[in-house]
Amino acid sequence: MTQSSTGMRRWVLVGALVVGVATSVAAAPPTAAQAAPYCGIYWGSLPKTAGAMSVAPIINVRAGQHACYDRLVVDLAGPGGGTHVQYVAAVRTQAKGDVLPLRGGAFLRIVVLDPTHNVDTGVLTYRPANRTELVNVTGWRTFRQIAYGGSDEGYTTIGLGVRAHLPFRVFTLPGPGAHSRLVIDVAHRW
Repeated sequence: MTQSSTGMRRWVLVGALVVGVATSVAAAPPTAAQAAPYCGIYWGSLPKTAGAMSVAPIINVRAGQHACYDRLVVDLAGPGGGTHVQYVAAVRTQAKGDVLPLRGGAFLRIVVLDPTHNVDTGVLTYRPANRTELVNVTGWRTFRQIAYGGSDEGYTTIGLGVRAHLPFRVFTLPGPGAHSRLVIDVAHRW
């Protein structure tokens, strides 16, 4: 017998011919190894790097909660540059290298390859009101703290404290208009 996606096929000898006859069989439940991932998430937790340096300045950092993940968004005034995002033992500030204190069981270092100022005028485009709490994430399922680690020579560091070492993804969305958005999603669980 061979199994197909619709059931079982039984081979029957009819004279000198072998004929496949479909039978209706309930599919066996998936084993633990075959079980579908949480919310269909296959992101993994390895470092993610994309893009190159850009002069599109950061203008805002915000976050949102979704059914399967928490989302961090970095708004850019132009086409986004690049990013390096990875789990680290401690997030360090840009230029000085001091440890950026973060709450959580695991820490993501987010390095955005975009400045926080207009490169032509030198005017700051992003100045957080509270460097240690860019967004209030109290009570969220995954995020524990979002902190600003500084910006130097076009490299901007953001520390993201999360509940545990969980899968994440990183991508850039165009818009609105000529702007773009860097998105970091961290799953609620594996």
